[in-house]
Amino acid sequence: MAEAALKIDPPAEAAPQTLLAVDNIEVVYNDVILVLRGLSLKVPQGQVVALLGSNGAGKSTTLKAISGLLKSEDGEITRGDITFAGEKINGIEPDKIVRRGIFQVMEGRRIISDMTCLENLRLGAFTRRDNEVKSDIERVYDYFPRLKERTGLAGYLSGGEQQMLAIGRAMMARPKLILMDEPSMGLSPLLVKEVFAIIRKLNRDLGVTILLVEQNARVALSVADYGYIMEQGKIVLDGTAAALQSNEDVKEFYLGQGGGEERKSFKNLKSFKRRKRWL
Repeated sequence: MAEAALKIDPPAEAAPQTLLAVDNIEVVYNDVILVLRGLSLKVPQGQVVALLGSNGAGKSTTLKAISGLLKSEDGEITRGDITFAGEKINGIEPDKIVRRGIFQVMEGRRIISDMTCLENLRLGAFTRRDNEVKSDIERVYDYFPRLKERTGLAGYLSGGEQQMLAIGRAMMARPKLILMDEPSMGLSPLLVKEVFAIIRKLNRDLGVTILLVEQNARVALSVADYGYIMEQGKIVLDGTAAALQSNEDVKEFYLGQGGGEERKSFKNLKSFKRRKRWL
C-alpha cells in the first residue's frame, strides 16, 4: 500500500509590521482647545495609509503631533502615546524625530523661496553625515526631471513644481516614513494625477511608508492600501482602501456618488453609531 503523500499547507502571509502607532492621544491648543479626542491609528511598514476628513477634523494636527511640531503653535499632547519602530516619540524634539526617520511634507509646500532648487534639496539632507547626498540628488532628478532644469530661485517655480520640490526634499532625508499634508492643494487635475502617481511610485520602488492627509478622498484612496476617516478629532471609520471605496456611506459623503437624503455628518449614519467606542 502506497504511503500517503505528505501535505504541507503554505504558510499564511504575515501581516505587515506596524511602523507607527498612535494610541488614544488627546491634543490641546493654548491649554483650552481640545482638538484630538482619543485618536488611534496604525501605519504598517511599507504601506500608504490615507487620513481623510473635512476641514477642521484634526488631520493636520495629527501629523504635527507625530512630527513634534505642536509646540510651535502652543499645542501639546495631554494623553496617549505615539510609538515609531517600537519606541515612544511624543515629547522629543522635531529634529530628533527627523533623525529617527520621519519627515513631514507640510501643507502649502513650505519650500525656501529665496533658495535655489538644489539648495532646498541639500537642506533636506541636513541630518545626514554620509557621502551619498550627491547621488541622492540625482535620484530626485530622475523622479522629477523638471527640477534639474530649474536653476533659479525656488519661489519662481509653479505650484506643481514646488510640490515636487517639497517631496524631493523629503526624499533627501532618506526617511522611513513620510507624512504628506494635502499634496493636491492648489494643483490642476493633471498635476494632481502626476503627483499621486509619483507618491505611489516612491512607495513601491523605495519602500517608503506614507501617511497621507488629503481632502480629495477619491485620489487618496486610489493610491492607499488602508484608510481612516476623521470627524471632530476622532476616527469614525476605517478599512482597506477597497472597502472604503465600496462603502455606501463613504461614496455618498466623500466620493459624491450617493443620492437621496442629504447628509451633513457621519453622526447620522449607522456605520458611525456602530463605532461608539471612539466617542
